Amino acid sequence: MMDKLEKVLMPMAEAIGRNKYLIAIRDGFLVSTPLLIVGSIFLLLANFPIQAWADFIANVQIGSSNLASLLSKQSDATFTIMAIFATMGIGYSFAKQLKTSGIFGAAVSLMAWFILMPYSITGSISAMFDANGAAMEVVEGAKATVTGVDLGWLGAKGIFMGIICALVSVHVYAWVEKKGWVIKMPAGVPPTVVQSFAALIPAGIVMTLFFVINTIFVACGTDAFTFIFTFLQTPLLGLGDTLGAMVIAYIFLHLFWFFGVNGGSVVGAVFNPILQTLALENLNLYREVGVQGYTVANGAHIISQQFQDLFATWGGCGSTLSLLIAMLLFCKSKRITELGKLALIPGFFGINEPIVFGLPIVLNPSIIIPFVLVPTINIVVSYAAMAVGLFPPCNGINIPWTMPIFFSGLLATNWVGAVFQVVMLIVGVFIYMPFIKSMDKQYLADEAAAAQAEEEEDDINLDDLSFDDL
Repeated sequence: MMDKLEKVLMPMAEAIGRNKYLIAIRDGFLVSTPLLIVGSIFLLLANFPIQAWADFIANVQIGSSNLASLLSKQSDATFTIMAIFATMGIGYSFAKQLKTSGIFGAAVSLMAWFILMPYSITGSISAMFDANGAAMEVVEGAKATVTGVDLGWLGAKGIFMGIICALVSVHVYAWVEKKGWVIKMPAGVPPTVVQSFAALIPAGIVMTLFFVINTIFVACGTDAFTFIFTFLQTPLLGLGDTLGAMVIAYIFLHLFWFFGVNGGSVVGAVFNPILQTLALENLNLYREVGVQGYTVANGAHIISQQFQDLFATWGGCGSTLSLLIAMLLFCKSKRITELGKLALIPGFFGINEPIVFGLPIVLNPSIIIPFVLVPTINIVVSYAAMAVGLFPPCNGINIPWTMPIFFSGLLATNWVGAVFQVVMLIVGVFIYMPFIKSMDKQYLADEAAAAQAEEEEDDINLDDLSFDDL
């Protein structure tokens, strides 16, 4: 069975790991990660679930604003415009994959994205105003269209459009450049000037192409953003926002790890854009309705990037923090106990390579069952607990995956979610226990045999000594 799985999974992992498009998407999202983490700190300060703190920052007046609104502005400068960071990062990364200029790849990606973006906003109005800003009459149910950019397109709603624009625009840019359709400057011209003129024709062709695409959509009475959001992004998010999709993705992720392939990189290249978009929608809802109104019934997604990072596993892939605790509590062999002591502190912060490769878990059939089973149980039980309202779904705040258990649950949900993490960690310990004790028994036998062999080598038989050779 292992041979058959290897024949199926290894070519799949190799194909995904070498795919330039998926690599660009994966690496492009990393551009926004440090900004989102710092923005999350300010967002936590602005929405910390203690009423006394909320009242304090609401009453501290600084100029024409209060401290609460000033703290929230940092999240507007990060989460609200996340699609810009993603588009720029993917364009830069994909340009590097295609061996062309990264900075111009990021630039043409943003240019193409903004060409297709609609510049009109239609919404309801409640009153008509005169030139001085005074209300003249109340108008119920009326609609008005103004020129501007819908901030929704700069955030979660525009991410998939940004991915498409980055990949297509950079691909066209690199193709034109490789055809040699560039302006070449004479020797002695500064390199920056050479690069600028060399990018002129490729960028012009990209602009023309997206002008044509935008014109076609406008002629059809719509725009590219609305079309992609309706017919691609919404169905994909609906598919990804299911328990079945999460379970299947994590089974494959752990099977890849079993064969020594970084499953997070392989599966994440495909699944993480969906999870990150769902997380951003959660964050927007959380900011809109607050702690009390943030529920599944109001539209919060259970499946998200934070759900994956904070409730699927603890201590890294396989939820190996449970395994580490089982190793230290129930095992006696030096190999396992010494490894457990060395790996425990990194394990609390989600770093488990010492266990994966040192125990080992890779290509070890005796541990594959709990290695896949524990994360699966974590996902199913956590999903059920959030669905029934035991504690709310993750609020979308970008908490680093290295945040230790309990604290991560407290920040992402509430104290019930934090306690729930600990309970599921303990459940994982007892699932791992019989499997690691079986390995421990074998290692004890190996250590005893090695000690016996060493003792026999050290024994000296005086009957074998002879002075005849002196």
